[in-house]
Order: sequence, then C-alpha cells, then structure tokens
Amino acid sequence: MITSQRMAAVDANAAALGVPRKQLMESSGSAVARRVRSLTDPGAAVALVCGRGNNGGDAFVAARFLPDREVTVQLLGRPEAIRTDIARENWAALEAAEIPNETVTDSAAIDFGSPDLVVDAMLGTGVAGALREPERSAAERINGMRDAPTVVSVDVPSGVDADTGERTGGPDGVAVDADHVVTFHDTKPGLDRLNAAITVADIGIPRAAERFTGPGDLHGLSRDPRSHKGDNGAVLVVGGGPFTGAPALAARAALRAGADLVRVACPDAVADEVQGFAEDLIVHGVPGERLAPDHLDRILELAAGQDVVVIGPGLGDAAKSLELARRFLDEFDGRAVVDADALGTIPDVDTDAELICTPHQGELRRMGGRTVDDPDEREGLIREFAGDLGHTVLVKGRYDVVADADGERTRLNRTGDAGMTVGGTGDVLAGTVGAFAARTGPFSAAVAGAYVNGLAGEDAAKAYGDGLVATDLLDRIPGVMPDA
Repeated sequence: MITSQRMAAVDANAAALGVPRKQLMESSGSAVARRVRSLTDPGAAVALVCGRGNNGGDAFVAARFLPDREVTVQLLGRPEAIRTDIARENWAALEAAEIPNETVTDSAAIDFGSPDLVVDAMLGTGVAGALREPERSAAERINGMRDAPTVVSVDVPSGVDADTGERTGGPDGVAVDADHVVTFHDTKPGLDRLNAAITVADIGIPRAAERFTGPGDLHGLSRDPRSHKGDNGAVLVVGGGPFTGAPALAARAALRAGADLVRVACPDAVADEVQGFAEDLIVHGVPGERLAPDHLDRILELAAGQDVVVIGPGLGDAAKSLELARRFLDEFDGRAVVDADALGTIPDVDTDAELICTPHQGELRRMGGRTVDDPDEREGLIREFAGDLGHTVLVKGRYDVVADADGERTRLNRTGDAGMTVGGTGDVLAGTVGAFAARTGPFSAAVAGAYVNGLAGEDAAKAYGDGLVATDLLDRIPGVMPDA
C-alpha cells in the first residue's frame, strides 16, 4: 500500500533510474485497456472521459489499445490546456491515429451518449478540494446515466481522496461512483473503503525506485512563494568547545539547505571563531570553554523558539558536555538531530523528543546497534535497532541506511563519493537534515538529507577528487536540489 504523495516520489525516482513517466504512462494506459476488454465484448461502445493532466493521458493511451471497441475520447477542456508534455504527446498520437475524439468546453452541453462502459480519467491522486467545472458536471452525468453503464476509474475515482477514501469536496461533494478502479504499482490506502473492484496494475516501476533515495524524496521541500521570514525553519545548533569548525559547518549547511534562521549555542571561548565562519549565523555564547550542565536552562530557553535542534557537532567527549547533552535530551520535547559525541548519550536518554540519530558505523556500535557487510542484512539490523530505540536512525556508510522510529520503513542512499570520508562531511549532513526536519517529518528529512549531502559530495569530487573538503559541499547543496 502506498500513499499518493509517496507514489509521486516513486514516479520521480523511477524516472531518475531511466524509466521515464512517458513509458509508465504507456504501461498504465495498456493496463486500463486490458481491464476494459475484460469487461466488454468486441464492438462495445466505450466513452473515455478525460481530464487535462496525466490521468487523462493514461486514457489517451488506453484508447489506442482498444481498436475493436467503439471508442470515443472526450477531453474536458481545450487541447492547448493539457498540462503535461507527455499527455500532450499522447493526445497528438490519438488524433494522428484518427481515433474519434471530442473536446468539451461547455458544462451544460456534456453528453456521453449511451455507452456500455465509461472510463473516468478526469482527475488522479493528489487532487484536493471539491470538483470544479467541467469535471463536476461530467461526474454528475456519469453517475446519472439512465442505462447505468459500467464505470472504470483510472487510478482513483474523480472526486475521491485516494489516501482516505473520502470525497474531496466533503460528505456532500460530488465524486464518480466507480464499479472498478485500475490503480498503478500498488493500492492506495483509501481505495479499500470504496464499493468497487480494485485492480492493481504492475506498470514496470523497479523496486529500486522505492528502496533507494532519489529526486522524488525532495518533493515538498520547496519554499512557498508566499512565505515570510521564519516560515522555512529555524534551527539551533548546539555544540563546539574543543572544536569550532563542526558547529559552523552544521549551521552553514542548514542555511544552504533552506532554513531561514540558524543559531549556534556554543561556549564563549569559541563563539567569536564560530561567528567568524559566516556573518549569516546568529551565535549565542555561554560561559566557559566547554558546554556543561550549568548551561542547561539557557540551552533549553534557546531551543524553545526553534523548529529543530542539532546537537553534538564539535561537542567533544568531556563528561560534563555529555551530561549536558543527556539532560537536554531528557527534558526537550521538540525535534532534534543528534550527531557525533552526543550519540553516546542516547541509550541512557528517556525523552519525549523526536530524534534523528546520524551515526557512522562505529558510533552505531557504541549506541548498542549492530552492523554487517551484507547490505540486506545490515538494512534489517538497522530497522530493528531504530524500532527498539523509538527514533529515526540514519547510519552513514557506503550505502547510507535510514530507518524510521517504528522500525517499519527503511530507505537506502547510494549517493556520495569516497572522498567524503574526510572529516566534517557528517556535520554538513547533520545540518542539512536539521533544515529539512523543520519542514517535513523525521524520516523524510533523514532520507532527503542523505540524498542531498551525497549529491553535493559527488559534485565536489568532480572538482577536487580525493582532495575535497567538507566546506566544498556547502555551496553545492542548493544546486543539487533545484526541483525540491
């Protein structure tokens, strides 16, 4: 079972693997045609009612696979309003093949005749809100046909939320009453609630599109053009003392990954040095040379106004600094990325916070986890560990493994370069994940962060080879996520 949002991500990931949406549309249309043939006899009248998006494009393809049926394709709107290139291409192919088609521009004039079967291909998954014209009138016509033809919906009945099974316009909204639904790749959560026969069609999406990270995992991370300062995330980095570069790297990465405001809480002894790395950072110094339990109240005060806290970069392993991290996590109830030496406190922490832990394999072992060379077995071990821990875990390695807090979902990330074994790239990762965690859930943030950090490393390696350093990744982060 897959949600509509995740399905969109998988489609994008499949395209990145070399299986373009046009090819998937061809397979989807063929699957719809197979279902139509199974429900009708040769010569039957089939009306395909099509929207202007890819859902309609699937039906344009289906019409080409029904040469022995009396097919009529009705496009709701003008051809020039078709929204995607691949749907437009398939409309052109349909016209070139002289398959009967009509355009419907007047809701009052909608007339589907008396078909034996209607294909509802107006709207697909991911559509919100009540049906608008002409789709609303078309749905009412389909539902009100006197001779009650069989109705087959493409992916989801128009006007139905695929994730909930509810009508998108509310209980009184209009939706197509489908007898059959042909959905693609996997069933959707809301379809089981419908009084319709569900067919799940395999359209050739490889397993890797779900298992591995890809560009689809960045969906939903783009800025709303109407947003204001702070709407895209405020991040606090807690660390520094024995090290100054680590907290600065994490903080600068958070800015490059799209956070609006990034603060650093660090000892006074290094505050000026951290500030010197970037004018964009807001640095809050606390007394002394190391973070310690005496600073707890101040750190909690600073954290209270942030969307995400990144704790651990440059913290060091002094007992008093680890005690500060432990106490902070015990009392904090927000969302935090835990990295570096702070990870060692996790087994002793009892917290209401949502944590994203980002260990390398040595740190994972010190946390009580296990790892092996075999990628499948390693994935299972990390899933089990994350479930026992109750927090999202991102384990860095040749293939990064991300597991959710329930121990139910995992994703592997294979972006990156061997040059990223240099110190500091993990701090960049922590900051990137922190920025994303301000705008999406912990698991999604960890998945997207691993993917983007690896891409930035690959880009840096093209310029510097094995001589890349962590700062080379920072300015490359925005460039590798243009479609977020």
